[in-house]
Amino acid sequence: MENRNPYASPRAKVQDAGGEDYGEIKIFSAAGRLGRVRYIGYSAGITLLVGGIGFGLSGVLGASGQTNVALVLGGLTYVAVIVVQFLLTIQRAHDFDTTGWLSVLLFVPLVALIFWFIPGSKDENRYGKPPPPNTAGAIALACIVPVVVFVGILAAIAIPAYQDYAQRAQQYEQRQQ
Repeated sequence: MENRNPYASPRAKVQDAGGEDYGEIKIFSAAGRLGRVRYIGYSAGITLLVGGIGFGLSGVLGASGQTNVALVLGGLTYVAVIVVQFLLTIQRAHDFDTTGWLSVLLFVPLVALIFWFIPGSKDENRYGKPPPPNTAGAIALACIVPVVVFVGILAAIAIPAYQDYAQRAQQYEQRQQ
């Protein structure tokens, strides 16, 4: 029997048992796959970023009297947002092993929400390897979407109601004098 040291470092080559390989995330490409959380987060983030900058500049130009330039910039911004949304939706359709032509459903109101709810393939499919696990930033970005929608609906209800209340209170005060 050999005299081996039980405290010596191992000499065997060790590999990860779960060495899963993930696909690369390419936002501005129609190739590859994109998971639900990243789809929601990237869609909202890019739309808010590109739309906010483009339409903001368009509004400033329009207010300064350069309406033709403002219209062109607004149109280009709208086209850029639509193109990026299509690219992201094509990748999302690839995630659940469907053709990218399904992204045409973006033009049908509320039907496009299917891309939020249909789960993707867990393993590699004909469109590539699975997307990497979600990062904290992607999850936070995706959680912002329902918050913004809720706050927007609440503001759309509360602001006119408050204005009506203030107007009636002012009228009441005028009658009392």
